[in-house]
Amino acid sequence: MRITTDTESFVQRELAHTEGGHDWFHIQRVYNTAKTICDSEHANRLVVELAALLHDIADSKFHNGDETIGPAKARTWLEEQSLDSKLIDHVIAIIENVSFKGGTTQRTHESIELDIVQDADRLDAIGAIGIARTFNYGGFKNRVIHDPNIPPNVNMTKQEYKSSSAPTINHFHEKL
Repeated sequence: MRITTDTESFVQRELAHTEGGHDWFHIQRVYNTAKTICDSEHANRLVVELAALLHDIADSKFHNGDETIGPAKARTWLEEQSLDSKLIDHVIAIIENVSFKGGTTQRTHESIELDIVQDADRLDAIGAIGIARTFNYGGFKNRVIHDPNIPPNVNMTKQEYKSSSAPTINHFHEKL
C-alpha cells in the first residue's frame, strides 16, 4: 500500500541520525513483528502498520521528555496524506500509549491495534537486541552500568521513570 511505503520513507528520513536503540532498524523490527502478530488477530492492519512505523517518530526521551512532539509530528504527516480523521485519531492514540512510562501508569486508550504494536515494541526490548539497546541507551545517557547502592524501583511513577538516572542494569528489573 502506498501510504505505508511513503510512511516508511518518511520515518527513515526522520530517524537517519537517531541513537542506535531507537533508530530505523528498531522501527523496522517492530513493524515486521506487528504485521506478523496482526496476521493472527482481527485488527485494522493499516492502523497497526502506521502506528508501528510512527510510534517512535520523536521519542520523548530525546526531546527533553516532551511527549507531544511525536504524536504531533505523526498527526501532521498523516493529515498531509489526506487520511480519514478517525484513522488518524486511532494511530495517534496508539502512539500516545504504546511506550512504557513507569510501573504505575495506566493506558488512556484500549484497542487490539494498540495491544499488537505494544507487544511488538516490547518484544524488541528483550533478547539479544533488547540487551544491546539497553546498554546502548545507557551509554548514550552516560549512566553507570551497575551501582549496588541504587536498587531498582519497580513501582515508579511516570515522572520518576522519566527523570531516572539509575544504573543501566536497573532497567532490566524496572521495565523488562
